[in-house]
Amino acid sequence: MVITISPIPAVNVAAVPQRSPLRYPGGKTWLIPHIRFWLRSTKRPRLLVEPFAGGGIVSLTAVMENLVDESLMVELDKDVAALWKAALNYGPELVARISSFTLTRESVVQLSCKRPADVVEHGFRTLVLNRTRRGGVLAQGASFTRKGENGAGIASRWYPNTLIRRLRAIAECAPRISFCETDGMQILVSLLAKPHDDVALFVDPPYTGKGGKRAGKRLYAHNDIDHARLFSILAESNANFLMTYDRSLEIESLIESHKFHAVQVLMKSGHHARLPELVITRYPCFSKGIAVA
Repeated sequence: MVITISPIPAVNVAAVPQRSPLRYPGGKTWLIPHIRFWLRSTKRPRLLVEPFAGGGIVSLTAVMENLVDESLMVELDKDVAALWKAALNYGPELVARISSFTLTRESVVQLSCKRPADVVEHGFRTLVLNRTRRGGVLAQGASFTRKGENGAGIASRWYPNTLIRRLRAIAECAPRISFCETDGMQILVSLLAKPHDDVALFVDPPYTGKGGKRAGKRLYAHNDIDHARLFSILAESNANFLMTYDRSLEIESLIESHKFHAVQVLMKSGHHARLPELVITRYPCFSKGIAVA
């Protein structure tokens, strides 16, 4: 399958406002220029739905930059869900927990072994583990950061003042952001049962099609999905969507069979390898790219 290279390059994450408190594996900060272009290229959506929210950077950016009126974030992972519930509904309490916490290896281990008493404690636990585990991975068995940045070890990605600023910005926008802890596929089926011309979908499932990187099992607690069903759900609706996937033969076949459109963006992995990611839409959105097989 010939897929053009997007004329919009993958942006250096340092060039995009960092709005999420999470270091999310497979995060989409690099995609923000594509998101801006996509949302501005059609009728302004009233609502952006993110059925696999993860780190939430797309929903946060869309609301904070007034690209949409509101967003709905959906996440099945109970730990990630707790963080978003705490951030959106109990921002001051979460900030207070960060301010009073002294991060050491011992305090993190103790926190990881403790059963959270409420949603604020659970969300705080998620945030601490996310910022202190290698690559931000929350899945069972993930290890703590060892050397980290500048040899700072487990505390190398713990920036309390920065996290507090981000959480306060999220709290300001919270009236425009809804959150639901459930299966993103169920939300899509329910939402798309009726036509909506004022809703946009950003679909970024944390799973890989056959032949892709297959990193989902290692990175996420929920790592299996029926890719063909997801494509069919979108194809049978009139939804305005942007979807991202690792490039694989299975996904290429689904794009062709449903007559969707895709461009390729070359990403740098943590090991500096150039890896192709696909940006998939119903209609051509990113034109004048360079064709590649």
